[in-house]
Amino acid sequence: MHLPINHRLRPHWRLLAGLCGAYLLAFGVLGAVATAGLPLFDRDDTYVLGLRANPAFAWLSLLAGGVVLLAAIVGRDLAHWVNLGTGGLFLLVGLAMLALLQTPQNVLNFEVATCVVALLLGTVLLTAGLYGKTGTPRESAAEEVLRHSTRPGDKFTVRPESGA
Repeated sequence: MHLPINHRLRPHWRLLAGLCGAYLLAFGVLGAVATAGLPLFDRDDTYVLGLRANPAFAWLSLLAGGVVLLAAIVGRDLAHWVNLGTGGLFLLVGLAMLALLQTPQNVLNFEVATCVVALLLGTVLLTAGLYGKTGTPRESAAEEVLRHSTRPGDKFTVRPESGA
């Protein structure tokens, strides 16, 4: 897989990932406050920021938001890997909860709107991870040459330097 290194839009995707983390953090804090005292996997009609919440979902959102926001602040390859992982996880959770909406296994109290938000956050975070890889200018140039070469042995193929 060829991922761009030091892509020119990397700071913008990092900002979007940070905003996703801030949203998750805000949802988690407000959800934990709104659902305080309820059973962990309660299926009550408690809404926070337009989404249904229960204590388990609020605390998971708080944790995920903190990790994503911290990674966006630190940046570098930490943000790249965290965004790839959490983006994929949010996509999987959104799809799984969509399949479990009308069943007793809907332990996070999701509804269709919550699934849509999870899928949107997952898409933004995954894309931020794909464009968030960092490296040296030499690594970036080598990746660009590799990405745009059409055959092995092309005259633009970068060969490793010899020596220490």
